[in-house]
Amino acid sequence: MHEEQRQRAGHLLHERGIDAALFASPASITWLTGFAPPVQTGPNPFAAAPPLLWWDGSHFILIVGDALAGLAAPFAEEPDGAVVAYLGYTIEAPIDSASHLRKALRQLWSHSPTSRPARVGVESWALPAAVGGLLAATAANNSEWVNIDNWLAPLRAIKTAEELAKLCENFRLTDIGHAAARRATVAGVREIDVWLAAKTAVEAAAGGRVPMGNDCVVGYRAENIGGWPIDHLLRPGDSLIVDLSTIQHGYWSDSCATYIAGEPDARQRQLHQVVSDALALGAGMLRPGVVAGEIDRRLRQYIADAGYPVYPHHTGHGVGVTGHEAPRLTPYSQEILLPGMVIMLEPGVYFPGETGVRLEDAFLITETGAERLTTHDKSWP
Repeated sequence: MHEEQRQRAGHLLHERGIDAALFASPASITWLTGFAPPVQTGPNPFAAAPPLLWWDGSHFILIVGDALAGLAAPFAEEPDGAVVAYLGYTIEAPIDSASHLRKALRQLWSHSPTSRPARVGVESWALPAAVGGLLAATAANNSEWVNIDNWLAPLRAIKTAEELAKLCENFRLTDIGHAAARRATVAGVREIDVWLAAKTAVEAAAGGRVPMGNDCVVGYRAENIGGWPIDHLLRPGDSLIVDLSTIQHGYWSDSCATYIAGEPDARQRQLHQVVSDALALGAGMLRPGVVAGEIDRRLRQYIADAGYPVYPHHTGHGVGVTGHEAPRLTPYSQEILLPGMVIMLEPGVYFPGETGVRLEDAFLITETGAERLTTHDKSWP
């Protein structure tokens, strides 16, 4: 599982003269191992840190609290993988998982194929405080710590076939959620009622609990671009932005549609058509070699030329082991689209306190253009 990702990462590290590395970013660890801890209730209170990953120059060792040992066990079956679990919860002594984690890391260090790695890469921005002692230990061994923050981001932007399968399963679930949200959007219900209809449909299809985001907001909200659903009531003719993500197998989907409680008026229809046309314009530009910032510029200009206020958020973004990845479709972006990238496009128009429309689809960049991966119905009656 995720062997291709580890090969690409190992090649990059060797190429840049790194002898060993400690990965601390949850995104990096999921991308490299395929392992993602449960997220429904947040981090384990007895673990000293989220999962870590040690690379000794040839093997990847996943380091987890003992509560996650069973879930992480399949990674130990990989030819280049292993799992080390440290003590977290116990009734035999005061809980001191930080000490147990540091001990596990010191043992890994001492048993490294290179007894004293000269250059050790570390994802410093995500490094938990509990392993601060490891830094001092390596300094004493005359090893050099090298900051490798964001080194994997360009690699993560190009999806493997295994990743694409996981993403498509998530897109299938969001399509199901949107169908339920569309049916539930009627006058007299609340935002939360629509959201629960979507979540129920997604979890029924998945056969279990599924973490979900992002927005479910009625148009008359003062801040109607995004937000969690609450008890705002939908009135006849109200618009409702429903932006859905699911997280399965450590991967995110994304998607958005705007539904209407009843019949839209002429102004809303025109607004919806402009956003639909902007989305189609962006989709037509997706192909290898295009600069991400150029797509952003063209869609913003299209909205402005139609006489509408330009949306204050990005035009799109990549998606994968996090909800927002490279490339970003923003005014400053000089990133080049490449085959294998999965891109979200999401133009919108908002009139705070009145109404709003945002539409979003996912696309796979191919050798010759792009393939749409989301199929939810975004049309209006």
